Amino acid sequence: MLAFDVGGTDTKSALVDADGRVLGLRRTPTPLDGERTAEAVVGRVAELAAELRDAHPDVRPIAAGLLVPGIVDAERGVGVYASNLGWRDAPIRDLAEQATGLPVAFHHDVTAASWAEHRLGAARAYDDVVVLVIGTGIAGSLILDGRPHLGGGYAGEIGHSPVADEPRCPCGARGCLEAIGSAGAIVRRFAERTGEAVDGAREVLARAEAGDADARTVWEAALDALAFAVAQLAATVAPEAIVIGGGLSRAGDALFVPLAERVDARLSFHRRPLLVPAQLGGDAGLLGAAIIARESVGA
Repeated sequence: MLAFDVGGTDTKSALVDADGRVLGLRRTPTPLDGERTAEAVVGRVAELAAELRDAHPDVRPIAAGLLVPGIVDAERGVGVYASNLGWRDAPIRDLAEQATGLPVAFHHDVTAASWAEHRLGAARAYDDVVVLVIGTGIAGSLILDGRPHLGGGYAGEIGHSPVADEPRCPCGARGCLEAIGSAGAIVRRFAERTGEAVDGAREVLARAEAGDADARTVWEAALDALAFAVAQLAATVAPEAIVIGGGLSRAGDALFVPLAERVDARLSFHRRPLLVPAQLGGDAGLLGAAIIARESVGA
């Protein structure tokens, strides 16, 4: 299977063979071309597909999995909206099938990554699980009764669930989780308080642990916002576990221990979800793309 994971900055591509080996993994810039970005992305995917086939002539792909961010209608094969890529209602699956000459399974990037975690990684023991990716932003995916819950492409926007009255989020709403609890927000909010630039959320955490009051305020606010969102999920979806990935998850116990304590303090009779670190790392999306491509052909 050919696998493509398109991001706002980079596109990952690889060939996944019948044994699940990831071959020829590459990261290349995502082409941005205003209103024609969808066509530019598909053109680049076709080029990468040809290069992968040439480099691995002994592996014959029978389908491709193509992932993109934003709002995705997987059934229609349409990229409904992607703010960082600039498209609306783009028929990406049809374009990609024409360009590659292969059946294309088209899906949301985090949904596919969470499906890989469910099949192969940290979520495989649970039928009701939320996968939460905390990086520059916050993305999520719901798996209920062992199946992804898509909501027409709108489900899983946990980063844009309201947890406060302020600040204004770049999406236009107020008090979104992503604007307080993401790694990007932690860096930005620390800089706004102090006028100092830092090299990532990890540095803010290190300063907080060393006694910096401003860093501690920003870090505690992020933990409180994340706990609020997790408690909301516990009350409405009742997942058995929440699998947390992304850059912030690498904080380890500094994130998971106080977050679990805050969640526990907010709940009463509710099912308390286990907070579990993701296992597949940066390859989760590509593996998910290969899985949905394989299942699409099988279906």
